Amino acid sequence: MCRSIKTLRPPVTPEVHDEDIVAAALQYVRKVSGFRAPAAHNREAFDRAVEAVAEATARLLGELEVRGSAGRVEQSA
Repeated sequence: MCRSIKTLRPPVTPEVHDEDIVAAALQYVRKVSGFRAPAAHNREAFDRAVEAVAEATARLLGELEVRGSAGRVEQSA
């Protein structure tokens, strides 16, 4: 599922930007919902889901400890 979502943690992706996280969240919500672009009556729920998934992803990446690296994963803003 979601094969177009790339791995966002080092060392696979050395620099992760907010845009990368939002793009992954958008791909996930599109796949799960089955909508590439939701109808107007679903837009708010779709956008909230993208935001929630992006926040969870950023939190996950911020808390991961990758063996062999110094400290936690750093995110660029």
